[in-house]
Amino acid sequence: MAKFDRAFSYPTTRKIDQTDDYHGVQVSDPYRWLENPDSEETQAWVEAQNAVTFGYLSQIPAREKIKQRLTQLWDYEKYGIPFKEGDRYFYYKNDGLQNQSILYTLTSLDGEPKVLIDPNTLSEDGTVALGGIAISEDGKFMAYGLSTSGSDWQEWKVRDVETGKDLSDHLKWVKFSGASWTHDGKGFFYSRYDEPNEKSKHEDVNYYQKLFYHRLGTAQSEDVLIYDRPDQKEWGFSGGVTEDGKYLIISVWQGTETKNLLFYKDLTAPESAVVELINEFEAEYNLIDNEGSVFWIQTDLNAPLGRVIAIDISNPAPSSLATDGTPPSPPLGKGGIQGGFTEIIPEAAETLGGIGILNNQFVTSYLKDAYTQLKIFNLDGSFVRQIALPGIGSAGGFGGKRHETETFYAYTSFTAPNTIYSYNMVTDESKIYRQPKVDFNPDDYETKQVFYPSKDGTQVPMFITHKKGLQLDGNNPTYLYAYGGFGISLTPSFSVSRVVWLEMGGVCVTACLRGGGEYGEAWHQAGTKLNKQNVFDDFISAAEWLIENKYTKPAKLAIAGGSNGGLLVGACMTQRPELFGAALPAVGVMDMLRFHKFTIGWAWTSEYGSPENAEEFPTIYGYSPLHNLKPGTTYPATMITTADHDDRVVPAHSFKFASALQEMHAGENPVLIRIETKAGHGAGKPTAKVIEELADEWAFLVRELDIEA
Repeated sequence: MAKFDRAFSYPTTRKIDQTDDYHGVQVSDPYRWLENPDSEETQAWVEAQNAVTFGYLSQIPAREKIKQRLTQLWDYEKYGIPFKEGDRYFYYKNDGLQNQSILYTLTSLDGEPKVLIDPNTLSEDGTVALGGIAISEDGKFMAYGLSTSGSDWQEWKVRDVETGKDLSDHLKWVKFSGASWTHDGKGFFYSRYDEPNEKSKHEDVNYYQKLFYHRLGTAQSEDVLIYDRPDQKEWGFSGGVTEDGKYLIISVWQGTETKNLLFYKDLTAPESAVVELINEFEAEYNLIDNEGSVFWIQTDLNAPLGRVIAIDISNPAPSSLATDGTPPSPPLGKGGIQGGFTEIIPEAAETLGGIGILNNQFVTSYLKDAYTQLKIFNLDGSFVRQIALPGIGSAGGFGGKRHETETFYAYTSFTAPNTIYSYNMVTDESKIYRQPKVDFNPDDYETKQVFYPSKDGTQVPMFITHKKGLQLDGNNPTYLYAYGGFGISLTPSFSVSRVVWLEMGGVCVTACLRGGGEYGEAWHQAGTKLNKQNVFDDFISAAEWLIENKYTKPAKLAIAGGSNGGLLVGACMTQRPELFGAALPAVGVMDMLRFHKFTIGWAWTSEYGSPENAEEFPTIYGYSPLHNLKPGTTYPATMITTADHDDRVVPAHSFKFASALQEMHAGENPVLIRIETKAGHGAGKPTAKVIEELADEWAFLVRELDIEA
């Protein structure tokens, strides 16, 4: 394939004299001015960079063909999992190429669906997205949140389900919150911030979240403050009403740490105080359900892979039981649980994920080497059976009320689109409810799971998907993707985008790195703070394994990741630039010395540590992508992607990294930045914009990895 003219002329980026002292280390920050996304100079810089990037992309002949195939594949009906409230069912559906999925309601599964809300009608370009919904217990009202251009900020409204008309309720300054109705249908609990001033728009740590009750038909100014902690400004609150309607459960979170507190309020006594049931950040606690005063809770307390315990809030005296049933002394908790607990389902060899109650039984989801296993237990913890799945993939759903015997779940794999099944808890029978029809043949491809050693010998799982009959000759274009952080597990899932890559002869690889949650909290912690280098070592070792085993070679290997995964790509391309042919860091955390100073970045110190901590600074500085670029180094062909007003990972990370990379890079490989000018971090991004961005990424790799497409 003929190569492009490599005479790239990058925009000149002004440098300023800015140096900061970090524990005696002088660090230059010449592109600090790019932290202001609204300045005329920054906006001119964005326009100039986009001109270079889109000028390059427009020259790639294969781009239009790739876009057409993406569009063709994307055009199939996509159904969400149905759920029921009152006497109504609700589900999401996208006809194929709609920018946003539509929420429908119907009174019976074979009834005529009615549009409840169509976000596509709320903006011309599809950038207004439905951020969250909460249906009242009787199914009559829906509280819903709307976000614009991918922002984390939402405005919440209330709609009458029967008429489809909005009520007068309008709630602002909501972020990182859902809603939960009281059973009388008169109002709901939600969390919000005060209206931010100009300074706090950029520094969330200067104000804090509060939990309110909103009564239907009243102004937001009349909302009742349920709980706040001005002495703990980093605390956030998630309020949920129990299925019996008797308790408000308040999960207290701090940053992005998986540990939380658990408080409750007795809703049968309106003047009751909030009770601190679990008041130390020592583990993760998620309420499953309750039987009167007995709360069933999923936790990783002294069980990194997870277990189920019961706490009787009417019996505060310690009554803990060890796994063999004998009373321990002292109790298993460290004092955070006010009282004792009983173990119901002990820790298993697999990682406990989601859990709910149907047919008065626990329905549990486990991860076994990053794919789903489903098991049913009686309420006393005795094992009933395992639910059969079509293959090695991911399954989720199983929503419903405790007494219900029928439910729905979704199953997907790397080559199986999301299929909705109905499931009978009594007969153990699964039936296909909605199966998508996608224009490709899954039988042409295969997926295998391998385990490879990282730098320190740790065995790391990796999924590899490709056409059957692949020749292991080291010449296959390979797309290596990972995340490696915040306890997030990468499990098998279907992607139209990956199908296009596979059809071009590409190999798709997903590595399940430390820092994720595939093997519980210990696996997560092995990739945090001072252990963060383990994540990069795992990713680099994945690349080396693929090369050693003749799947690919450096010139044919692309690495990709978004957000924390963008940090991963940035760190690995600076540590081992010769190992990769191309890099696609998306909305990445690239300036690790200032990440905590913008929007929600302060919350990530529980994951990364803080550059203000003298002990943690050397590790953070040692891998920060922005600060480890070296002049005169040949870096892989790189296309950074971000949005000019992403309010989670602010675009300054990508702007500064792109400027420094263009300055220091030696060689002919392009180093570009693609900047969306009306989108955010990714959630709710319109389908049209998603397809455009994917077409650009694949076209970039086709050109730079020298692929016949």
